[in-house]
Amino acid sequence: MCLLHGSWLPDALMQNIAMENNLSETAFVLRRNASHTLAIRWFTPLAEVKLCGHATLAAAHALFAHEKVSASELCFESLSGMLTAHYEDDLLTLDFPRDTLHTTAFTPNIDCFQYQPKEVWRGTDEYLFVFKDEGEVRNAVCNMEKAAGIDRSGIIITAQAAHNGIDFVSRYFSPKFGLPEDPVTGSAHTLLVPYWQSVTGKDHFHALQISKRGGELYCRAKGDRIKIGGKAVTYFAGELCLPCAEDMNLV
Repeated sequence: MCLLHGSWLPDALMQNIAMENNLSETAFVLRRNASHTLAIRWFTPLAEVKLCGHATLAAAHALFAHEKVSASELCFESLSGMLTAHYEDDLLTLDFPRDTLHTTAFTPNIDCFQYQPKEVWRGTDEYLFVFKDEGEVRNAVCNMEKAAGIDRSGIIITAQAAHNGIDFVSRYFSPKFGLPEDPVTGSAHTLLVPYWQSVTGKDHFHALQISKRGGELYCRAKGDRIKIGGKAVTYFAGELCLPCAEDMNLV
């Protein structure tokens, strides 16, 4: 998370910083004077995106833990509307807009894995592939070249979890935006939760994203919003020197 004061950096500079960071997403947070309302934007190494969960979780953690924000809830203005973050016991919980499921056909142009999904859905920006079981999700190999050419930003794959205490598993691929596989994708759960709610009738879910690094999420549906809870730790803290950015041809 890059914390800004006063105004945004130029878009091209933020994009180049994200490319230099080479993380799934870099969040830029603009602090508006003494207000508890902030603005947030997210950039992958290749493009700006409309919504990102794990970078928002990291930004909220950094603001609470290192900026000593006294508010009980953070409010972020974003391209996806107002988002909030607050602690519920030891979980940092995000409030995101619910995505809408649409059925769609499985066509050759979205055939990107060695397994054929038993169901295909689409949301605002992603496809959702439902596989037979957790084993297929774990062992799925994505054809990155083909996935980069689909007409959505990425593909979520999911199945019912094979072990007790976990409701479903997922993975997320978005080579079009420079993310061969995302370690943890909070925003994907705005589509995953409505799907699994329709299947199980439940409102609360314990989910695992089974990428190589992995992620654990606690989600619940609440009207037209999805609550997504998780934990964050500080990996490193520092300062970005803009004169160095100029020397590195980032500006």
